[in-house]
Amino acid sequence: MEKFDLIVIGSGAGLDVATAAAKKGLKVAIIEKSKLGGTCLNGGGIPSKLLIYSANIIEIIKKAEIFGIKVEEYSIDFEKIINRVNKIVDTDANKIKERLKESKNPRLYLQECRFIGEKKIAIANEIITADQILIACGTRPHIPKIKGLENVDYITSNEALRLKYQPKTLTIIGGGYIACELAHFFGALGTKINIIQRNNFLLPNEDIDVSMEFTKIFSTKYNVYLGYNTEMVSYIYDNTGNQTKKKMFDVIIKDKFGKSLEIESEQLLIATGRIPNLDLLNIEKESIKLNENGFILVDEYLQTNSDGIFAIGDVIGKYQCMHNAKNEAHYAYNNILYPDNKLSVNYNAIPHAIFTSPQIAGVGYTEQQLKKEKIEYVKSIYPYIETGMGKAIEDKDGFVKFLIDKKNKYILGCHIMGTDASILIHEVLVAMRTGNGTVDNITKTIHIHPALSEVVSKAAASINNL
Repeated sequence: MEKFDLIVIGSGAGLDVATAAAKKGLKVAIIEKSKLGGTCLNGGGIPSKLLIYSANIIEIIKKAEIFGIKVEEYSIDFEKIINRVNKIVDTDANKIKERLKESKNPRLYLQECRFIGEKKIAIANEIITADQILIACGTRPHIPKIKGLENVDYITSNEALRLKYQPKTLTIIGGGYIACELAHFFGALGTKINIIQRNNFLLPNEDIDVSMEFTKIFSTKYNVYLGYNTEMVSYIYDNTGNQTKKKMFDVIIKDKFGKSLEIESEQLLIATGRIPNLDLLNIEKESIKLNENGFILVDEYLQTNSDGIFAIGDVIGKYQCMHNAKNEAHYAYNNILYPDNKLSVNYNAIPHAIFTSPQIAGVGYTEQQLKKEKIEYVKSIYPYIETGMGKAIEDKDGFVKFLIDKKNKYILGCHIMGTDASILIHEVLVAMRTGNGTVDNITKTIHIHPALSEVVSKAAASINNL
């Protein structure tokens, strides 16, 4: 049994901790059963955004006539789009693997692992141990219990990012950010999209004004079925009882009033959230506590209830995004190497973005959260189209929404829907995280006219008129 100073399970943000600890002289092992780089690089943020950029270009082409530009004809090479993305992703993952394979420290184990005793981990026929262990094994798509689902060849986001052909029709079960981003990608390319959402809105975790407006916009583009549960899934059979030559999916949905609908499509995508990759780790051997949703419970220092075992990233379910996992990795590194000088994680102003069309970004409280917690606030909403650049780009749907503590002008939340929302939000993040947290950080800043960022400053300035 070989002993290490630190064992890291997972090569996403966990890789940052492993390499930094090795540079400090610790003997480190890193374990990864899949591709190097974690979910974000291989099956999440990076490949999906590469694909979505192609969709965005197509949308620009479709809108070109608004700006006096006629595009007579264009074609889509779906295979080339997919191959370009996979080449970029696989090249990056292989570079990480080759670099680690050549390294003696950290030592790479490309296999599954499981706990077999107190801080003892089995990898194939080998057992390793360490005083400190970091669990950063991420999540995978959640598969709901739907009658007949186990009998059909559905896809998840993992397979959707590597499809060999473009489906003519695609039914998506789920209405969260993954469902909507993939609907945008395939829909922009010309696939007919059906979205089945049990909630009354798409993106129900977003601010209410964002989710309401976004649902309206998406409902004009695609077939959106709100308030429906999926009852059964099967293949379509002909009159003789044989499966049709061309595989087609039959999805039966029902709303709360008992109304049933039958939806046919060429492909079926399940996008109903994600669950932690813990079932194979056998963590009960360490008696590590989980929350009600199956994510690892950690304290403010990212330590589990088991001494010396830490966890970061999606597997703790705090903020499921790579930029937060890297934020946590910084604290985990400090708290593992310097236990006498631990730092509690700063979760102030952790943002998120959804790369749909329109794009969405948010930080802080939503309006419904403020109402639920009975926190007093004022709000302002300013539309893109009432700015110079908003008119130039013809963004009639975009807006910026601020939620402000009226007494001290602290920014409680900001939500943006529209062109470059993921970029515009950064001014707010700086104000909230490194400024004094008030809206004055924005209103007292000179904004370039007529840059699109004016919409943020105008939304902030509107607070003074309330």
